Amino acid sequence: MLAIIIGVIVMFSVLSRRSNNGGGYYGGGRYNDRGYGPGGGWIIFPGGGFGGGGSDRNSDWGGSGGKECSNCPAQSRSTARWRYPCTMASTTSVRVWDLPTRLFHWVLLAAVVGLVITGSVGGGLMVWHFRLGYTVLALLLFRIVWGLVGGRWSRFASFVRGPGTIVRYLRGQSRADEHAEVGHNPLGALSVLALIGVLLLQVACGLVADDEIANVGPLNRFVSTEWASWATSWHKGPGKFLLLVLVGLHVAAILFYKLAKRLDLIGPMLRGDKSLPAHTPASRDDLATRVMALVIFAACAAAAVAVSRLAS
Repeated sequence: MLAIIIGVIVMFSVLSRRSNNGGGYYGGGRYNDRGYGPGGGWIIFPGGGFGGGGSDRNSDWGGSGGKECSNCPAQSRSTARWRYPCTMASTTSVRVWDLPTRLFHWVLLAAVVGLVITGSVGGGLMVWHFRLGYTVLALLLFRIVWGLVGGRWSRFASFVRGPGTIVRYLRGQSRADEHAEVGHNPLGALSVLALIGVLLLQVACGLVADDEIANVGPLNRFVSTEWASWATSWHKGPGKFLLLVLVGLHVAAILFYKLAKRLDLIGPMLRGDKSLPAHTPASRDDLATRVMALVIFAACAAAAVAVSRLAS
């Protein structure tokens, strides 16, 4: 646990201090510690900049290699402390998270909270624990399929990154064509994959578990006693702890970006849109997409129900 906490502190330290020496959306230059830098730009545009292309760490806008925003009020170079990105004519509201992805996110959150509560209380609530477990199974199956055919920024291909991309992101050198901050950033993607993986393992263990009192998973009869014992132990102990740690890190990251970086991650997951450069491709989120998502989820729910009926 201590190692995890230390790792998070180091990661946040790297993110909060990362610099940029490359080119970007509006010019070259270098990101400095004043927020908007000379050609370096705001933290969510690593490598880019709302300022110019200079290299003076004491200037706010830099040299002539960049592009200043005509919408921003003139401010003294000695007192300017930019906390929010300026509203530029080249930015617009872009649909990033389609409705199916947003519904998946919030329903999964509610189901996981319910699972933790019912599993901890036990007794008669175990009936709901099983029901919520089947719900999570259907949601995870849906997310896997949706990660292949869903909206652009919901697809695994848009956010599953290689080591090189992750390293560039940590250094603040992400390329503009990588769209590192549009959907899940490279670190957020690791969190998403870890949560999906741990939840799948938890559900699988629950399906074969046997507490030797009153609760037996529907697939228990298909595994040996040794495997059932191990799965039960993992499900109630390390697996639950690991899930809570990942959820805690996820919440901590959201708070960190909100408080330290002034970047709202919750709003877009509610509304679906982000303010981004106009050339940023949007996720498809029309009626046909939503109907397709409904059909896919219905099939996943049917599969979860079929698994639940194997108990008899």
